Amino acid sequence: MRVQIRLAALAVALTFMAAPAVRLAAQQPVQPVSQTADEKKYRPGRPDMSVAGGAEIVPVQGNVVLIATGRSANVVAQVGEMGVLLVDAGSAETSADVIAAIARTGKGPVKAIVSTTTDLDHIGGNARVAQTGQPLFLGAIGATTAPQAQVFASEKALMLVSAPTGQASAVPSALWPTDTYVGTKRKLHFNHEPIEVLAVPGHTGGDSIVWFRGSDVIAAGDIFSTLSYPKWDAARGGSFQGVLDGLNRLIDIAVPELNQQGGTRVVPAHGRIANQSDVVEYRDMVTIIRDRVRDAVTAGRTLDQIKAARYTLDYDGIYSVPDYTGDAFVEGLFKEVSASASPTKPVSPKLAAPKRAEPAKAGAKK
Repeated sequence: MRVQIRLAALAVALTFMAAPAVRLAAQQPVQPVSQTADEKKYRPGRPDMSVAGGAEIVPVQGNVVLIATGRSANVVAQVGEMGVLLVDAGSAETSADVIAAIARTGKGPVKAIVSTTTDLDHIGGNARVAQTGQPLFLGAIGATTAPQAQVFASEKALMLVSAPTGQASAVPSALWPTDTYVGTKRKLHFNHEPIEVLAVPGHTGGDSIVWFRGSDVIAAGDIFSTLSYPKWDAARGGSFQGVLDGLNRLIDIAVPELNQQGGTRVVPAHGRIANQSDVVEYRDMVTIIRDRVRDAVTAGRTLDQIKAARYTLDYDGIYSVPDYTGDAFVEGLFKEVSASASPTKPVSPKLAAPKRAEPAKAGAKK
């Protein structure tokens, strides 16, 4: 009897174990997602459904689309009956592809470009793309200047590219912003949608993110990436802490639809369209590695010892790329963490523990 019961229980268990396999087999095959050229470069094994050559237009949400060339930073475009507003113009080499992609949207002209940073893969196309457009605000361009789209950026970004101290600038003036904002925010209203340009100094001291409030899309610039560890340029006012603060700002703004999925779309400067969950995972990853490096610095370990410990090993498969490895990320963290670490202060004689009196020796005079 006991044997029969055990055999029956085993049969039931095998039935339940086999059930998921049956259900999975009945599901439709997963369709591959579109892949940007950046992802093809660093993740060649992923399926590719992108358009060959030129620029690919990917709908994001609401009025916002992504123009991806793979050879420069992502270009985010808000399109509507009033024209086109771009977040970054890409590099000079991809400007013709960006202009052609804008024409394919059937909207135009370009009225404004918001530069999220001062890297040439973001602003190199400013001059050529702006020349195809018209100013967002009447009277914004002088009478002696041909009408063109305005280029918005943080005032700190203009200071970084214009060399205000008098030396020659390495960036041609045609790529500089024509309109700047001071402080933490610039508000715009275009295509019947409120837009906020928010100062987020991280990659450099002049970085911004752009929040399309109606479409519920954030163009994150170089604060966030799905392809590599975060980069920052200390010589231009960037810092890891600024990047971390920017990631937390993105998480604070984004509103998921369900379980951190869906809802607000976040478009990085490099990589695929993401949501709040992706930003949370990225923030947690960089925080974990920062804490590992900080603890090692506190323990007195050298940079070589920290590299040998391979604190990025569990993330290198996703974020380590040929031109920016986990070791390069750790080096930047080591410099910033070491600089911010408080040196050990000598104990004041007044606070030192009192010396204990030694016991008197036998036969010694009292």
